[in-house]
Amino acid sequence: MLQIYNTLTKSKQPFTPINPGQIRMYVCGITVYDLCHIGHARVMVCFDLITRYLRARGWGVDYVRNITDVDDKIIRRAAENGESVDDLTARMIAAMHEDEAALSVLRPDQEPRATRHIDDIIAMVQTLIAKGFAYAATNGDVYYRVEKFASYGKLTNKVVEELRAGARVEVETAKESPLDFVLWKAAKEGELSWQSPWGDGRPGWHIECSAMSKCCLGETFDIHGGGPDLPFPHHENEIAQSEAANGQTYVNYWMHAGPVRVNAEKMSKSLGNFFTIRDVLKEHNPEVVRYFLASVHYRSHIDYSVDSLREAKAALDRFYQALEGAPAGEAQLDEQSDYSTRFFEAMDDDFNTPRAMAVLFDLVGELNRAKAEGLETAAYYAAQLRALGGLIGLLQQEPNAYLQHAADGEISAEAIEALIVERKEARAAKDFARSDEIRDQLAEQGVVLKDGPEGTQWYRDQ
Repeated sequence: MLQIYNTLTKSKQPFTPINPGQIRMYVCGITVYDLCHIGHARVMVCFDLITRYLRARGWGVDYVRNITDVDDKIIRRAAENGESVDDLTARMIAAMHEDEAALSVLRPDQEPRATRHIDDIIAMVQTLIAKGFAYAATNGDVYYRVEKFASYGKLTNKVVEELRAGARVEVETAKESPLDFVLWKAAKEGELSWQSPWGDGRPGWHIECSAMSKCCLGETFDIHGGGPDLPFPHHENEIAQSEAANGQTYVNYWMHAGPVRVNAEKMSKSLGNFFTIRDVLKEHNPEVVRYFLASVHYRSHIDYSVDSLREAKAALDRFYQALEGAPAGEAQLDEQSDYSTRFFEAMDDDFNTPRAMAVLFDLVGELNRAKAEGLETAAYYAAQLRALGGLIGLLQQEPNAYLQHAADGEISAEAIEALIVERKEARAAKDFARSDEIRDQLAEQGVVLKDGPEGTQWYRDQ
């Protein structure tokens, strides 16, 4: 039985969906004011492999991941760039889709945008006001009354009295309490805004997800996911808003991906260790990056460094080198095999990808032995390796395409092939000094040559 660690209960729990066989999942997406970074990639890949695995095991999954396309950062960045908010967000959404496609991240089933759900947001704010959980302030903002929601803090074990004691005292605030948070923000002159019963304005960040998840998945759904920085206050506030407005449980299982650290430090622009997905993919094969992000349990922190990417490439190279030259066959999964059983057991244990990948390495060993001994079972092991890897979005390339992938600035495949031809001619002319020189020249650029009865094969080893 599938077990999921629930942030709400701080424990693994057997997973039982509200509707048998069908899972409704909402994941907080990107605020589209800039290019996506490696932390965004972590969340994208985590919930993509979770969705892929659930579907492969026979569950129907309605996967919703929102886009925040209006907030302070977006408005400020658009003004800095001298462009409209619509133009900025359109560019960033297109870039996000390109980045996730490069990482083999499937698009969600629904991708709601905040600006297209303004009526739903206003309706939820009106409900909260009518129930006494929110109030329109004198400055045109609408705030949520945190202390009226008796179970506030239950996701992150926050205590309202302690939050109140540690709250910053705001000067001339229109709030009743410093703990209250904004649901609707009055527009400043010239800002993007919409008409509302409280004047022109725009939604606060937290209310967007409460309204969009309700619109897409209903008042109660199975799984809500997101990044490591979201449990407080964002998800805590979502719970307060949704349960106060709807009068019932908001989400049954809360899942959160772990943080990305860079060389053991928190990733931050101020520290100069901030990497966009595009920066990373200029230097590394996209599947190496996906493997790296998937190789650590989704709840654990992951350390991004040159060494960690090098280790990920070495590991993925082993898979593709095993598949290279293996007899071709349909990647039909044998669900009764010991490998499948162990793989499923690992993934059913809160999506334990490190354990699942250990099974794949065992398959690599069997495949290499079968190839070396010329056994017919090589085709079977290759098919199982591809099929199980495919359940989490890996090992679907042709081996040569992967092994010969060039990062920016690396010697091209055409140049390599030309040097291999020259080396062959040098060997035929018994010019072994030139032959060795070419091999060494390619080795210095991370290209490994393998001579065999069918000619010289090559792959990149850096």
